[in-house]
Amino acid sequence: MTHADDEIGTPHRADAPFPMNSRHLPMPEVRTLPAPPRKTWRIIGPGIVAAGVGLSSGEFILWPYIASQAGLVFLWGAVVGVVTQWFLNMEIERYTLATGETAITGFNRYWRHWGAVLVGLTYAANLWPGWATGSATMLSYVFGGEPTVIAVCLLLLIGAILTLAPVVYTALERLLFVKVALIVGFFVLAVIFAIKAASWKELPEAATHIGQFPSELGVAVLMGALAYAGAGGGQNLCQSNWIRDKGFGMGHYVPRLVSPVTGKEDAGSGSAAGYVFVPEGENLLRWKRWWRFANTEQAVTFGLTTIVTIVLASLLAHSTLFGTQGLSNDVSFIREEGEVLQSQVGGWFGVLFWLIGAFSLFSAATGIVDYTSRLTADVLKSTYMRDSRVPESRLYFWLVWGLVAIGVTILALGVDQPLVLLVVSACVAGLMMFVYSGLLLYLNRKALPAPLKVRSYRAAALVWAVGLFGVLSVLTVRQQIENLFG
Repeated sequence: MTHADDEIGTPHRADAPFPMNSRHLPMPEVRTLPAPPRKTWRIIGPGIVAAGVGLSSGEFILWPYIASQAGLVFLWGAVVGVVTQWFLNMEIERYTLATGETAITGFNRYWRHWGAVLVGLTYAANLWPGWATGSATMLSYVFGGEPTVIAVCLLLLIGAILTLAPVVYTALERLLFVKVALIVGFFVLAVIFAIKAASWKELPEAATHIGQFPSELGVAVLMGALAYAGAGGGQNLCQSNWIRDKGFGMGHYVPRLVSPVTGKEDAGSGSAAGYVFVPEGENLLRWKRWWRFANTEQAVTFGLTTIVTIVLASLLAHSTLFGTQGLSNDVSFIREEGEVLQSQVGGWFGVLFWLIGAFSLFSAATGIVDYTSRLTADVLKSTYMRDSRVPESRLYFWLVWGLVAIGVTILALGVDQPLVLLVVSACVAGLMMFVYSGLLLYLNRKALPAPLKVRSYRAAALVWAVGLFGVLSVLTVRQQIENLFG
């Protein structure tokens, strides 16, 4: 297909194995679907990355805060939230496994600017360096020092990690593997030394009070906790990019994102279209193996890890702070919990708690800078700069340092987080998930051949996600309007 043909566009080619729209992007190349490696443990990782980035303020602050105020009766919401996101992540992975393209590129086949809209919303949610400042604040509890200065140093370190590592995904995966391992180790100690028998006895309430909302905390707060358990916003969309860099399915043919300083650009890095396969015979058998593996990997490494972490963090908060009034629903909550742990278990345990929390938020901040820049670089290269010789890795490099520079500038100016940015951040994630839940349902019904397309209970799960995040968006926007003008 010539460039001129692409500009005129056709809904899809009659001889193409996938009924994909080629109005705005060329049709993918047809190749054989690679077989999953025999030792599949070698490609485990994207679910850990998703869990590692997602285990941040929600797991260390929001869910423990709810447990400290209302007990454990709302933990059922964490399970609902994580399971909903598991279905979303798998539909994002479905398209990339089948085409080698990211889900956002798939959206852009039907309207050229969907990616720009979603990237804009991602930036609106992530411009403020809140995770880095949270990490810096916790480090100041242990070592002293000015949190702003520490946060600036952390942002510069994040930029170096993401742009000097030869293969970006590999560096991120290793960092988040360490994070998850440290969190698991910490909670083993918490079970032994800190979580009380009385809290364990209360745990069945999470299963026996399904559907109950502790209304004293506000519907929007609880709905936000339910919807954003584990990840949320643009992070889910980046599951496409992460499994592609890991070589899942047709992503095997797509070059990985490398450092323009220390890495080596793979041949074909300028290709904008993906790769598809004829869905029959051996290809179809391999697809079933890939789909089974991807579901299991995401369920265990993302779903189970996230749920267990939320439950244990909530049990720890329940054991230390349940019934305490006037607690802050921000990073100050971590200080109060750490001080109680010091008095109940020992000074060493409170310090360990703060250090684990600081590393957790730092690694989450690294993941957030990565996925924000990665999504943007993909949209720019695949849709607006397909004919440019500038590789995606170079775009990613400048986007990372641009985000770091914005964060450093905000901190250096000493500006408190603007109220309007708070409002935008509170509203944007739910709106994003509402939009792309619907887009995923359309994309995976419209662009994939019959043996691969979403159907039955998985389609119903996407309809549920559209409803959940639609309601959440309305509730959150209404609450923020009341806060501004009430």
